[in-house]
Amino acid sequence: MKSKTRPLGPKLRQEKIAEAVRRHGRVSVEQLAARFKTSHETIRRDLSALAETGSVQKFHGGAKLPRRQEEGPFRERMALNAVAKRVVAEKAAGLIAPGDTIFIDTGSTTLMCAEEIAKIGGLTVITNSTRIAAVMSERGNRTVIFLLGGRFDGDNQETVGPTAISEIQSFHADHALITIGALDAAAGATDFNFDEAQVARAMMENADNLIVVADASKFQNRAAFTVCPLERIGALVSDRTPPGELEAALAAAEVSVH
Repeated sequence: MKSKTRPLGPKLRQEKIAEAVRRHGRVSVEQLAARFKTSHETIRRDLSALAETGSVQKFHGGAKLPRRQEEGPFRERMALNAVAKRVVAEKAAGLIAPGDTIFIDTGSTTLMCAEEIAKIGGLTVITNSTRIAAVMSERGNRTVIFLLGGRFDGDNQETVGPTAISEIQSFHADHALITIGALDAAAGATDFNFDEAQVARAMMENADNLIVVADASKFQNRAAFTVCPLERIGALVSDRTPPGELEAALAAAEVSVH
């Protein structure tokens, strides 16, 4: 006889719904009802309970990430935690040696890192950021720069999409230097932007070492799109020591914290 699959209890189901929202950014009542094999009304009650705790934000027909977990325009992000990001940038540059080949993805923190790394000579830099390409070229220092093609995002001044991913696979780097939206002991490194998360994953898959740069505001938070588990990170560079649970998880994953 075939055993019947027992339905999930409300608490576990709501945890899985919250996880789905974090992973996908937004989900519909219809999708959730089909996934959990329950009624639309039950899912609506689950979403109401999650909205009360701030885990999700409801909209007609579904739920999405709460507003506090969304990113603002690039210029606003550059000004946010600028001093901390500068500290991160200076530390990250210390992990790069003359002659290295580096992927650098788009972000306010990685742009500051590029300003510091540009002082190092003889690098090969592959980036999807026109801002980073410009910063690296201004310094000279015998650095060779490759700007990835793809769909252009004007606000972030970056290329994304299948073309960018395909071109990344044409390179192999010593380091992938990436920024993230959030870092959590359980969820690992996550990002708010689907396209940028894809670029980050492609870069780290084609590099020997993954360097994640993140100021302390990213700690113990989660964003919608997975970048990688903690075990995949070679080095984390931040302005502060991660708090207890995250620090322990990073140590267990053998991540070098700077």
